[in-house]
Amino acid sequence: MQELHDAPLAPLTTFRLGGPANRLITATTDDEIIAAVRAADAAGTPLLVIGGGSNLVIADKGFDGTALQIATSGFTLDGTRLELAAGENWSDAVARTVRAGLAGIECLAGIPGSAGATPIQNVGAYGQEVSTTITEVIAYDRRADEVVTIPNADCAFSYRHSRFKADPERHVVLRVRFELEDAGGLSAPVRYAETARVLGVEVGDRVPAAVARETVLGLRAGKGMVLDAGDHDTWSAGSFFTNPVLTEDAYAAFQARVADRLGPDTAPPAFPAGDGLIKTSAAWLIDKAGFTKGYGTGPARISTKHTLALTNRGEATTEDLLALAREVVAGVEGAFGVRLVNEPVTVGVSL
Repeated sequence: MQELHDAPLAPLTTFRLGGPANRLITATTDDEIIAAVRAADAAGTPLLVIGGGSNLVIADKGFDGTALQIATSGFTLDGTRLELAAGENWSDAVARTVRAGLAGIECLAGIPGSAGATPIQNVGAYGQEVSTTITEVIAYDRRADEVVTIPNADCAFSYRHSRFKADPERHVVLRVRFELEDAGGLSAPVRYAETARVLGVEVGDRVPAAVARETVLGLRAGKGMVLDAGDHDTWSAGSFFTNPVLTEDAYAAFQARVADRLGPDTAPPAFPAGDGLIKTSAAWLIDKAGFTKGYGTGPARISTKHTLALTNRGEATTEDLLALAREVVAGVEGAFGVRLVNEPVTVGVSL
């Protein structure tokens, strides 16, 4: 276990933003994680858990407490059962399951970050979410001071949400277990229209899992969503805002605003979200409110490849990023009456 003081946190995030932590501990085993968390809790010291740093916006002033970097390793595959240590690189783990001929997470390729973060956010993309394959989450329960095994049904998974995100001070994820599918090297049924179109198949069809993975990687790279140190479009947290989920009444009011602004023949994106709810596209909202690709003149700008990504062009501060985010939120709400919600976790700051 490594311990540093007045340690910079920006290099540990994909935004490359944020000030230092009073103390940074790097834990390489579950026991080290638990010991560090117990020590911080016993001392009443604020604790910030960092995995891959791909979903964090840290204040310029830094973090007045202990930052705990999860650097554990462990990839165990037993038939179709997969167990990942929290510190495992997620994209690498996806690639290994595809090489093993298994399906279920192949369309989550290229998502930066660590395995331990996936249940917290219920990570999803291109028609797949981890909630459909996770069987159990092994975590340290800070209130009970014990390691617990939480089955899928008790994780309270929903769109980009879970019990771990709802109550972030309680659990520290140690390991995640998945049940994948042996479909003879084929993918899970393709659920996302864009992926199906590029693959030249119908929604619901299967393709070789390796082909599905490579296709998703290509789609993500074209949107600046695959990490590349030389490409400032990838100095981001990926999608900065979640897709709004509206009630039927709220969606009707939104449609009326769209008609007034863009004309009665304009149909905004709409996807069933269950129980009388309708999901629309944050990227569409941002673009139609006037925030196009590359928008901005300062060191924080909208990606030149995708309107949903806010980026650090190399010299930005967290305040630069937040100023842009607030401008987008206000502009979209003013245009369409829909308030966007940030997807990354903010530390010491808020929109």
